[in-house]
This record gives sequence, C-alpha cells and structure tokens, in this order.
Amino acid sequence: MRLRVCLVTPFAWSQSHEVNEHVAASASALERHGHAVTIIAPSNRAADLALGRRSLRELSHGSPPPKGLLAIGPAFPISRRSLVGLPVGMRANVRLALTAGRFDVVHAHEPGLPSLSYLALRTADALTVATFHSPERLSHLPSRRQRERLLGRADALTATSEAAGEAAALRFPGDFLLLPIGLDPVLIPSETTPPRTVVIEWRPDERPATRAALRSLRELEQWRTVIMRTVPLSSRPSLPRWLRGRASTVTALDSAKRAEVYGRALAFMPAADGSTRARLEAQACGLHVLDPSAPGELGATLVGLSDEAAARRAESEQAHAVHGIDALGTVLDRTYSNLLGRRRPRGTADPLASRPWIFCDLHTHTEHSHDCASPIDELLDHAEALELGAIAITDHNVFSGAAAAVELARGRDLTVIPGEEMKTDEGEVIGLFLSHEIPQGMTMAETIAAIREQEGLVYLPHPFDRLHAIPRPETLRRLLAEIDIIEVYNARLLFDAYNDEALRFARKYNLLIGAGSDAHVLQGVGTGMVRMRAFRDPEEFVVSLQTVDIVRRPKSLLYLQSLKWAAQARERYVRTAAER
Repeated sequence: MRLRVCLVTPFAWSQSHEVNEHVAASASALERHGHAVTIIAPSNRAADLALGRRSLRELSHGSPPPKGLLAIGPAFPISRRSLVGLPVGMRANVRLALTAGRFDVVHAHEPGLPSLSYLALRTADALTVATFHSPERLSHLPSRRQRERLLGRADALTATSEAAGEAAALRFPGDFLLLPIGLDPVLIPSETTPPRTVVIEWRPDERPATRAALRSLRELEQWRTVIMRTVPLSSRPSLPRWLRGRASTVTALDSAKRAEVYGRALAFMPAADGSTRARLEAQACGLHVLDPSAPGELGATLVGLSDEAAARRAESEQAHAVHGIDALGTVLDRTYSNLLGRRRPRGTADPLASRPWIFCDLHTHTEHSHDCASPIDELLDHAEALELGAIAITDHNVFSGAAAAVELARGRDLTVIPGEEMKTDEGEVIGLFLSHEIPQGMTMAETIAAIREQEGLVYLPHPFDRLHAIPRPETLRRLLAEIDIIEVYNARLLFDAYNDEALRFARKYNLLIGAGSDAHVLQGVGTGMVRMRAFRDPEEFVVSLQTVDIVRRPKSLLYLQSLKWAAQARERYVRTAAER
C-alpha cells in the first residue's frame, strides 16, 4: 500500500543536524518501499523558503503535497526554558500543510520540547508517530498537561537509542520501539589497508578522557590521531606539543564528512556521550569501535588491533544488518502498516436509506442514578415532546432505571435503549442494549467483556474529559478493537476542546461516533444527540450509526448545573423530612 507520509523535524534543514540526518535516511528508506514522503522543517535558506511558499499555495488549491522538503518558515530557537510559542505564521503554515496534505501518517521527531514537532502532533488528524533522539533534550519533566496531550496524540512511540527511549519513557510512559539509525549503503570499508590512524570523538565536557587517551598514545609513534568534532560551535581541542605532527583536528557535522575521515582510519573511539550515528557509521566503514570507558588504555588496545579486510567487512555487515537504511525502511513500513490496521473499514452504502431520520440522545440519566432526580415517566414525556425518536437510559452503576424505562415506553412512539454507565478502574464505560446490571469497580477490559457477554454495544463516553477519570491513551489503543462507539460530543463538558479531541480520535481510526446530552435534569435532554436512520435492533442501530450526524443544541452549563443542584437539595430535604 502506497502511503502519504509526512516527516516533521524542528531543526533547520539548512544546517547539519543528527535529527535531520535520521529524517533524511527515513525519507530515503520509505521511498524505497514505494511511499510518498514530504519533510516539513524550518530553513534559513532563501531558496527553500521560496519553494515552500509556492508549495503551500499549491496545496491550498488542491495539489498533492510536494515530494521532499516543504519549508514552512525560518528556523526558530528551541529551548525548554522558552515560554515563547511558535510564530503565528508558522502555526498557520503547519495547519495548512497537514490539513491539505491529507497524509496517512505524520511522523514527528523530537517532540518532547515546545517545537514544530510538538505542534504537528497536536494539529494532525492523521495517524501519528513520535520519535525521541537525545536523552539530553529530555532533561526536564513535562507538565501533566503536556504529557497527556502528547500521549493522547501519538499513536506510536519510538526512539533511536536505548538511552533516548529510557529517558523518554520516564517522562512519557509507554512502550517504545527502537528504530535503526538508517546507515547509508555507501558506508563500506576501504578496499585498501587503512593507515594506522585512530579517530577520537571530541566533546568539550569530556576533556579529561581525551587527555588520558592522548597520553596513552605517546609511545605509539607509528599511530596517527584525528580529533573529530561532531557538535557545532564546540570549542577547539588543544593538542599536546609532543603529539604535533602526528595529530590533526577536523569538524565533521554530517555523514559525508565523517565518511571521509573514516576512510583514512583503522579505529574509532567515541565520546562517552557521543553521537550514536557517528559510532555506527564508523562501524559501517569497517573501523574498530573502541570502548570509551577506559581512555587511558587506548594505546594498549591499539597495539593488538587487526587490519585484516575480513574483520573489517564483518564489522560493516553487522552494522548495516541492524542499522542500515533497509532495516529502517522495514521497521517504519511495518509500524505504519500496524497503525493502519487499527482503522475500521467503513462502508459507503446506506442500507437503511428508506428509513426515516430520527433524533437519538445516547446518554441520559434518571432518578435511579445517585446524582439525578428526573422521574422516568417525566423523562420519557419530555423526550417525546422534543420529538426524539430514541433515547438511551444510562444510569450510573445501576440498570433498574433502564429496565423500568423500557416497560414504561411500550406503546409510545419512542425507542428506549437500555444501558448502564459503569465506573471502572480507568474512567467510565457505557453498555448499550443490555439485559441486566453490570457491577462497578472492575477493570475496563473486564467491564467490556461483561458487556459483550450480554451481546451489548460498548459506548465510550467523554473519553478525553481530563476533569474526570478517563482511560489512559495506551489503554484506549489496546482496547480499540473492543470499542463500538465513541462519544464525540457530550453537552455537559466544560471545555469543548475535549469533544474535539474525541472527534479527531474517532476520525483517525474510522470509529463509529455518538453524542449525548449526559442530562441529569429534564432541561438538558436533547442538548447533545445524533440524527440517524430509524432502527429496530442493535444490528440496525450499528448500521444506522455509519451515516450519523452530530446535533449540538447546547444550553448554559451553569443553568443546567444549578437545576441539578437544586433538584438534589430538594431530594435531600424530602428524604430528611420523611425520616423525621
């Protein structure tokens, strides 16, 4: 299957950066699998920006997204300490690109910081993947709000190293998939015997280790040394006087430059906290990668190294097998395919087209709920007065109200769906078309299984209302196949953004959608409902939901809540008076 994939990096494409190198390798790997890839990134190169503006104009007129780079603005400083948001123009460009691009997958790199990648995850309606690269960029603890937003939007979590994955998992709990680096196939050992040269990766914060390594080389006059900087704007290392003539320094910020250096060396000693890509590239070029934990023993280690071509080829083949561009493409293709496999197939035909349209409120409560005082007969009368064709009775943790409503509705021009809203260990779940009560307090999986035992339908109410207990994102994705309907509009939510989040989630996976008033007073009935074809049984109900429309008739939440409080106070007064 050919997919439209969008790769997002927050770092300037016009400058060398390890994250951008991985993004470029990912794009090449995905194109080998036949996918169309667009890279969204900032850039300080005038030609990139001009081409990006033209591509955005074409996108707004219906053209497909461009292949390769789509520069959406100049580079913007990225700092975890910065409270300044992205420029409004850049936000608008990202929203336009992701909306008009109609991507199947949006893959954001290094989204743990306030950046373009984090914005892309929040904006995209497509399936999303988040990749973390550097543990150092995860040195801060995100706020609860940021953590919940990222985990709620990212459908898969990945990392390019075990250290990055472990650091990310501490801040964004979840199962992280380790991605190959994506080594270029041209990185192979030299055909000729390399000179006795060792490349030492330079990091300013590891000066003592570098000095110890250099001291161990004093007696090895036949060995040359190259001090290689892989971090931009880092200080220049100083070489001891006795080593001059046998050592040199070089700045290698990209793979091509590093390949030149590796082509004239036999061994490589990475920095303790050095670049993972630089280390694997050295291995792919056939260099012996040495242990950086004992820099003082570097000289003794070099004495016993072999320069045999067979050994260098074995090192290279191992690196490409695990971290080559083909390995990266295979993992990404499988990851995207697994995400697409979660989507529900949707039919285009309407088998109930001859049925009349009705309005149905899928989430209401009666006096059988502990926090509601609406009598069942008055609720049914009120629903008929509003010309509703169906109503679901979903009392909290009791089924008696729904059972009584079914009996009272006989002979009425109103269909009652018997249900129950159960409290689980992770939020609430509604069962529709039930036959008897399900106890509260079980796990969500156990509650869903109990609904299935009654051949009921699983309806997930207000799944992203963070003011209440809600299921964790990983729980939602794990139980995705068991959820029949997701509530994308609840009229009682304080923030409508929570409803928007549910609608985005439902569209992403092609889930059936529903809406309800969650009414606890009669005046709230019908403030949220669906327009659907008339149905006679649960099977037709599911079919009818495939062509449903969401109907919003909101009222003041303060007004409805005050009516609820007044009804509860009146009920307490009557109960107290009766007890006296």
